[in-house]
Amino acid sequence: MHRRALLAALLCASVPAVALAVPAPPRRVVSLGGSVTEIVYDLGQGGRLVGDDLSSLYPEAATRLPRVGYYRAAPVEGILALRPDLVLASENAGPPQALERLASLGLTVRRVSDAPSVDSLYRRVEQVAEVLGVPQAGETLAARLRAEIDTARAIPAPRHRALLLVNRSGQFQAAGRDTAANALLGLAGQDNALAAQRGYKPLSAEGLAALAPEMIVITSASLQAVGGMAALRASPGVADTPAARAGRIVPMDDLLALGLGPRLALAIRELKKAAQ
Repeated sequence: MHRRALLAALLCASVPAVALAVPAPPRRVVSLGGSVTEIVYDLGQGGRLVGDDLSSLYPEAATRLPRVGYYRAAPVEGILALRPDLVLASENAGPPQALERLASLGLTVRRVSDAPSVDSLYRRVEQVAEVLGVPQAGETLAARLRAEIDTARAIPAPRHRALLLVNRSGQFQAAGRDTAANALLGLAGQDNALAAQRGYKPLSAEGLAALAPEMIVITSASLQAVGGMAALRASPGVADTPAARAGRIVPMDDLLALGLGPRLALAIRELKKAAQ
């Protein structure tokens, strides 16, 4: 009987040691990717962030964090300087050797789904929540987003040939297939005028006019770069489109238009309203 009591005592004593072996949830997080950052905030975990990248435009609190450059060109030294215990990155973050270097230095690096599809958004939410140790919050948020997006997609709206433009290095580029912008247009019930091409393609004034879009969506930063709405409407190529003649040019927040993130239902509603 004495030996049994001693064995039981030893087993009980081992329980705290097992509990101590469970990894602590990350407390200092650097996020790479605007929609990843937005999801962290939507999960109520924004207080863990100690840095993010230049694509993290929403919520406003994200823009006040230390920045580590652009998520596709993440600097190793800049990230290390923030002393994170987790780097939470879009699968499109890079370059790969930078993330590999961070991992080799002992940092925990976790990449999450960021493909141009609504299903990827739901996976991204659940993956971010899992990494942060709040899986139930992730399930709740994903369910809410599904309901909001389904409701937005059900709103009736006319169908148009649409084009989403960005202005990079002083030249218009339009979004083709296999992009988040193309996915957004489709979810909003619009036909991408550049769907025959893949990715982002430079457009001359002649090429833009030839596509004859009936709706043009342009990111806010791009609109500012070309001098505002009046300048855009009068610009070569744009001025000759059905979209310009109908006044159907839609400015949209860059992350809202290109991020395919938690505010996707809002983006769909805005496009459907503009399509009327």
